[in-house]
Amino acid sequence: MHFLDFEQPLEELHKILDDVQNSPHLDPEAKAESVNMLTQRIAQTRQKIYENLTAWQRVQVARHPERPYTLYYIKQLCSEFTELHGDRNFRDDKAIVGGLGIMDGQTVMFIGQQKGNDIKSRQYRNFGMPNPEGYRKALRLMKMAERFDIPIVTLIDTPGAFPGIDAENRGQAQAIAQNLYEMAKLTCPVICVVIGEGASGGALGIGVGNTVAMLENTWYTVISPEACSAILWRTADQKMIAAEALKLTAKDALEIGVIEEIIPEPIGGAHINPALTAENLRLFLHKEINKLKGLSKTELVNQRIAKFAKLSRYNEKEEA
Repeated sequence: MHFLDFEQPLEELHKILDDVQNSPHLDPEAKAESVNMLTQRIAQTRQKIYENLTAWQRVQVARHPERPYTLYYIKQLCSEFTELHGDRNFRDDKAIVGGLGIMDGQTVMFIGQQKGNDIKSRQYRNFGMPNPEGYRKALRLMKMAERFDIPIVTLIDTPGAFPGIDAENRGQAQAIAQNLYEMAKLTCPVICVVIGEGASGGALGIGVGNTVAMLENTWYTVISPEACSAILWRTADQKMIAAEALKLTAKDALEIGVIEEIIPEPIGGAHINPALTAENLRLFLHKEINKLKGLSKTELVNQRIAKFAKLSRYNEKEEA
């Protein structure tokens, strides 16, 4: 079990619990009583820690190495799933996965960034950082869903689009911009959920939906706290201050109107009980898909465009 730096009291309690469970000197009754007491203490301590997390601590939870990723949720949500590959132009980007799944008897097009669970798989998935072909694959699948009037669900979890020279040469910015433009016009329901990290255009490239939501311990903003700190203070040491200033938590995003709903996680984060988190996600998606299916194609497009248009603020001045 991996513990974050602010979870040190939990780590200490778990070590004591392990010692009690492995002790050969305690009789079964005394051991059971001690285990029960320690288990309750762990639950109470976890609740106290997670009642008032800072923005930076939520960033850490969103990056927890045991946190479930896109393919886990798809497996839990769907009775059947067929992954589709390739952008029909360059190659198949492993950092973005997508395909058709059956959820609650409804065909859904799932698209999301995928990270790895170990060093080898993280390298294979490029640490969840898509190249241009990943966004073009995503758009190809969205257009396929639109043709057959299939709802689209995107699961966002990326530290950002891949910033390599080859990615820029192949049109990284253009691919993301094209997705923003095309997603705004899709005539089928589009639901976007941030399940981990939601950084910059890498997240927004699959983030234009009729409904946008975030899991409770995720973040969504234009730049990572470390990068923000490096730009403003010339060092990453001010990342905690940057995290607060960026208003990147789910609560912040809900208050300023960037998202419509926060999906609850178990106390301690999604990795504490992934199955429960997946069920909370399923209930949310089921509700939203049924709601959006009641809108006409024109209403879906207009609602989506109006939703994002109202996020911006500007002043017009007449020329003198």
